[in-house]
Amino acid sequence: MSSHSPSIEIAKGYKVNYDFKYRLSRRGFLAATAGLAVSASLCPAVASGVDERSIRIAPGQARLTGQDGLSTAVWTYNGAVPGPALRLRQGQPVRIAVENGLHEDTTVHWHGIRLPNAMDGVPGLTQPPIRPGESFVYEFTPPDAGTFWYHPHADSLVQLGRGLAGPLIVEEAESVAFDRDLLWLLQDWRLAKDGQIAGGFGSAMDASMSGRVGNLVTINGIVPADLDVRAGERVRLRLVNAALARMMALRFEGHRPVVIAIDGQPCEPHEPENGRLVLAPAMRIDIALEMQGDPGSRHDVIDDFYNGLAYRLTTLAYSKAVPIRLHPLDAPLALPRNPLPKPDLANAVRQEVLLQGGMMGGGKLAGVGGMMGMGMPGMNGTPAWAINGMSMTGDGHAGMAPQFTLERGSTCRLTMRNETAWWHPMHVHGFSLSVLSRNGAPVPHRQWQDTVLLAPKDTIECAFVADNPGDWMLHCHVADHQMAGLMTVFRVT
Repeated sequence: MSSHSPSIEIAKGYKVNYDFKYRLSRRGFLAATAGLAVSASLCPAVASGVDERSIRIAPGQARLTGQDGLSTAVWTYNGAVPGPALRLRQGQPVRIAVENGLHEDTTVHWHGIRLPNAMDGVPGLTQPPIRPGESFVYEFTPPDAGTFWYHPHADSLVQLGRGLAGPLIVEEAESVAFDRDLLWLLQDWRLAKDGQIAGGFGSAMDASMSGRVGNLVTINGIVPADLDVRAGERVRLRLVNAALARMMALRFEGHRPVVIAIDGQPCEPHEPENGRLVLAPAMRIDIALEMQGDPGSRHDVIDDFYNGLAYRLTTLAYSKAVPIRLHPLDAPLALPRNPLPKPDLANAVRQEVLLQGGMMGGGKLAGVGGMMGMGMPGMNGTPAWAINGMSMTGDGHAGMAPQFTLERGSTCRLTMRNETAWWHPMHVHGFSLSVLSRNGAPVPHRQWQDTVLLAPKDTIECAFVADNPGDWMLHCHVADHQMAGLMTVFRVT
């Protein structure tokens, strides 16, 4: 694994579809949302079977290290970092009115949701950007239950880095056997000594190496205190990595987490290799934790992804109360499957993408051309990465030629080859991928993912049914890498 990362200063003592009908003026937004209660919990107001929500994006303040710590200027959804948890119902239509209170364009991408292309939140490609003072209404029906999240897809590096991220949970229609359902949305901040977000977004070093890794990690917007647990309980813990670039590998000391879903899609319950949960930016993992520690005991949760830079993320603190049960629940851990179309591998169309570039990855990008008009600050318009020799920089924009085109309903067998010296979580919009093999070895546990992590020199084979028409993004979710060229588009007709 790469060992490149700034030192970690964890606070001590922490116990091609435009559809302009969805664009509104500010007055239209206010009229559309009149009577809606906008609260931190975003409680639904259901009328005529449609779940109505509203979000306002605006600058704000957060005390990331606790109430006694410094206040940090951030950008927020409904005044909070992270944004409020949107809990939706599988199969129920939702309408979300988003108002832009920033001084720059934005959008919202509903990460991992298989939704209509016009609702995907990529400026220029699927919708006009939401201008300052204007609004946009997103409408979709979530087909899959699971753990997802939402974030901007405009000026992504800066807007994510200033705090714009929020969890989105689609509830299962069937009940599941857990005592508690917990969420950890993990964010990574690069702060200066005065507690403010450091400048230098888009530096050449970050862009061409591991990305903008920070020096402060928060859970749900704050340096984590202890997590209070009770012996005997079964917990569902939803992990969301909303960092710009930080990879994580979590170990739960004294416990044996069982993976029950990846990127919102249920899998065969299994313990992770070596007990470590590797979570790249944009990935989600749902785990089951049987709390079998002794009353009054304490167990650290360690992130040890980067060599020599392990740190304690938080601590499981058992109450001294008697266990709520002496033996684990006698109920299955497997979650109900989502209605994903099964790939027809015998008749699949084969496509391949090669990830190229970066420092220590062969030097200059030979033969790179194409969409180079949105070069990153500090790089003089020169991209650092390419896919199949083509660099598309920025966030997405009109005129992005597709890397390949698929007929609607066909199965695509996609091979991704990482020819670089760096890790890349590759995210596909609009679909979930059945992960078939890694470096020639079959991938077990029937895993489906929308964000697939490739280690240096990895080759991964995936498959999906191209049942969702439109132009769709495929990019690295290390924001620096995406902005500096590690992005492409494919078309389903």
